[in-house]
Amino acid sequence: MRELPWEECLRLLRKATIGRLVFTKDALPAIRPVEFLVQDEDILVRTTADGALGRLADTVVAFEADSIDEARRSGWSVVAVGMARRIEDAEEQRALSCRLRAAGARDLFIRIPVQIITGRYLEEHG
Repeated sequence: MRELPWEECLRLLRKATIGRLVFTKDALPAIRPVEFLVQDEDILVRTTADGALGRLADTVVAFEADSIDEARRSGWSVVAVGMARRIEDAEEQRALSCRLRAAGARDLFIRIPVQIITGRYLEEHG
């Protein structure tokens, strides 16, 4: 495995569309797959206000995305950590609704400013 620098981690995250949001629920770790996008150095997620992710305001979370080629035994994984915050600005919500499409009543947008990011590139050793 090879560690990746900050900018490379963000570049790889920008290529992915599905990631996993890691948070605490009832004092236990919980993970949810989510659609997302990266804007500057923020991870943006669209979800429902009444679900588990809707209660993440002002909570430290982790976010992971990867791309693995099992046949070649190679790929990458990036993990970011930051404080989840609700996006309350109506104009920003409208702009994001065009970029972060979601099925159903997903009317809550969450911003995770990346505070810590680590990434690894996996390479087959033969």
